[in-house]
Amino acid sequence: MQLNGWIEKHYPEPNIYRWTGLVLEGMSAVVLLLLVLLTCFDVIGRYFFNNSIDGAVEITQLGLAVMVFAQMPVMTWRGSHVVVDLLDPVLGKRVIKVLGIFSVFIISTSFYFLAVRIYQLAERSLRRGEVTEYLGLPAGYIAQYIAIMSWLTAACMLTYGAYRVLTDKNDVSQQVGE
Repeated sequence: MQLNGWIEKHYPEPNIYRWTGLVLEGMSAVVLLLLVLLTCFDVIGRYFFNNSIDGAVEITQLGLAVMVFAQMPVMTWRGSHVVVDLLDPVLGKRVIKVLGIFSVFIISTSFYFLAVRIYQLAERSLRRGEVTEYLGLPAGYIAQYIAIMSWLTAACMLTYGAYRVLTDKNDVSQQVGE
């Protein structure tokens, strides 16, 4: 299968969302691979050479933040959050749709205001020159990244999340072709 065919199959979203998802998932995959390698080399160094990698715990924490917040917009766009639908047969489609729109509004608003506050804290951190404990990296930049990804998540929830609710396109397995 050629690359274009693979991308079409695994990223059914339209245009910019396809490439944004591909980039964000690629970034998460690379960070995950680097975290696995870091952990392996740290364990090997610790047990065989009696010397661990300096700052491995801090690098792992930063890598996890990068990985998790890169996936949030993609998960939101695809509607792949955990959903408990115990009451769906009882409530009916119209009530479910209203509750879905309400949740889209609440979640996107929450992410937006959370991102505003995180960005304010990041700016304050950069002004004060706060750095990470061991490696001395500026702490504000990772907080800015988290805020930007939270804004992107809010935008994804408002656009395609609402579209999914209104058009009943909530079945992720149907879109991916499994």
